[in-house]
Amino acid sequence: MTTNQKEIKREGKGTAKLFDERSLEIDYATLPPLLQPGWKVLDVGCGTGAISKGIALAVGEEGHVTGIDNTAYFVESGNETYADIRNLKLEHASLYDYQPEEKFDLVTSARTLQWLSTPQKAVVKLKTLLKPEGILSVLDYNHEALEWQPEPPASMRKFYATFLRWRGDAGMNNHIAEDLPEYFAEAGLSDIEVLEANEVYKKGDANFEHKIGIWSSVAQMTQMVDEGYISNEDRLLAIEEYNNWIKTDAQLMVMKLKEVRGINKI
Repeated sequence: MTTNQKEIKREGKGTAKLFDERSLEIDYATLPPLLQPGWKVLDVGCGTGAISKGIALAVGEEGHVTGIDNTAYFVESGNETYADIRNLKLEHASLYDYQPEEKFDLVTSARTLQWLSTPQKAVVKLKTLLKPEGILSVLDYNHEALEWQPEPPASMRKFYATFLRWRGDAGMNNHIAEDLPEYFAEAGLSDIEVLEANEVYKKGDANFEHKIGIWSSVAQMTQMVDEGYISNEDRLLAIEEYNNWIKTDAQLMVMKLKEVRGINKI
């Protein structure tokens, strides 16, 4: 195994751990009231299946959840972790190549379209996977509206601005939460609904330092250094100063998040 392959595997394990900490009730909190027993659900970009598992429990034994993700390691990890959930199946697949034998009552995708360079194309594809009257639900961020109180050190603000520029240059939409309703309408979905789902972390919350530390975790990745967007020295400084800020000054972080729903009326 090459040094680069080892680094990719290490980062994959770290990301898998982050996914494993998620739950339907906390990380897709607007969805549970919508779920119905017996539904067939597709979860796109399922990661290790932590949220998919919650959906499977909600739709019950008469229902079924299929999760797909294009990272094989996540799928393998999830299938091992949730082997006892009989109405859950995780598959290694690309959304654009995915051709299931049957359509779904509900298709969900949480925090996934933000990473795609063609999110409108993805919404069109997601619609084709729905039964008539089936529902599409997409949960995603507006990264341009991230709120910190007080502002973190300049080193982290510089890193975050570089992170957004790196994403934008790669074709990713940094404010996709705001554009999803238009994407849904252009794809022909009806009865479009927008639900606020902001992630709010306040000092004193049990998980505050861990959750607000997500940007230290993002800065651990060296891809932006490798591609010349930021120096390694600036990256490491951002991590150090941000971690110190979390312990001393941080009071609040709000990540702006919305769930958008639409119905496949054909």
